[in-house]
Amino acid sequence: MLSEPTYLAARMVAPVIETHFAQHRALASQHDIPHLAPPPEVPLVEAIIDVAFWASLRREEGRPPKISLALLQPDQTAQPLIFGHRRRLTPSNLIKLAPAVEQPGTHLGVWHDEDGLYVWGTATSVPPLCFVLEVIEPGLLVAKHRRADGFGKFINVAILRGDQIQVVDEDNAGVADCPALRKSLQSFTLPSTGQSDNVLVELAAAMRTHGRGGLVLIVPPDSERWRTSIVQPMSYPVVPAYTTITEVLSQKPTNKDSLEWQETLLRAIDIVGGFTAVDGATVITRQYHLLAFGAKVTRAASSVPVEKMVMTAPVVGGEAQEMHPAQNGGTRHLAAAQFVHDQHDALALVASQDGYFTVFAWSEPLQMVHAHRIDVLLL
Repeated sequence: MLSEPTYLAARMVAPVIETHFAQHRALASQHDIPHLAPPPEVPLVEAIIDVAFWASLRREEGRPPKISLALLQPDQTAQPLIFGHRRRLTPSNLIKLAPAVEQPGTHLGVWHDEDGLYVWGTATSVPPLCFVLEVIEPGLLVAKHRRADGFGKFINVAILRGDQIQVVDEDNAGVADCPALRKSLQSFTLPSTGQSDNVLVELAAAMRTHGRGGLVLIVPPDSERWRTSIVQPMSYPVVPAYTTITEVLSQKPTNKDSLEWQETLLRAIDIVGGFTAVDGATVITRQYHLLAFGAKVTRAASSVPVEKMVMTAPVVGGEAQEMHPAQNGGTRHLAAAQFVHDQHDALALVASQDGYFTVFAWSEPLQMVHAHRIDVLLL
């Protein structure tokens, strides 16, 4: 028997989450993706979010919980750790178990019977399209699921911050006028139905992980024009260019679940991501060749200072805002906006120390820089 949820946001967002999973389950089935997780139903989603929210506001030995809950049965994960006695899904039980499952990649396995939801143990792997709810901090929950191809960061579906609900806009309607942004953001929101590298997703995650902030400039591979927007000589050019990411991608195995290949690719991405912690910009090509790091962005001699840009976010109901780049953030944001303003064929990724993440591109229809804040996709 499921208790009536007392957290209103849980009731409001549960139907949206159920619809999301149903749609993507149908899509995955068309592509014969095997071993899909059972679709989450509204009452289950409501109950899990409700319990997790109230647990997030409590503390165990002075520390708030960081928990990841996965809706699945033990036989749907490899090498499950199964408790000798099930624990009912309650805030008190979650608080007691939280210290054991704080490490990334460990989930408390949740299932249900006639008496309601219970925690049966832990799982370190989950099937495609498994409903996962992560407690990030007090009052901040993220509903997400594993990609259909199993590789890389999970896809966020909805973010709950207290009484605020942000539903991820999978179609990225806010970037409809900016093909460069739309193309680069597809892997952040769409569950892959085939082999997918998702390099930008993992690079963004690496930039946020080191917590120092960072700026990545993505430039065309066959052009040197971008150098006019960089202070010369560069302090840290990479000669020859570091091409390991491209080399690993070209060796993509037939078996898309090859852990060895995935780990090799992630190591190469993490190497590039590590250099983004150095003060200045990291420069890579669209083929992910690392050209330089610690580069200083300057206004091109033939250009003028960037005065305005448009800001959007990939959330349902979000509205575009026109502003001066300085209103969006600090020096990294201003440098990214100026670089894209001067180099229309480039992209810029900015990670802030406070966790915000923005992608900059040039919008031809608007004739200005378009900044798309995607931190809701990376929690």
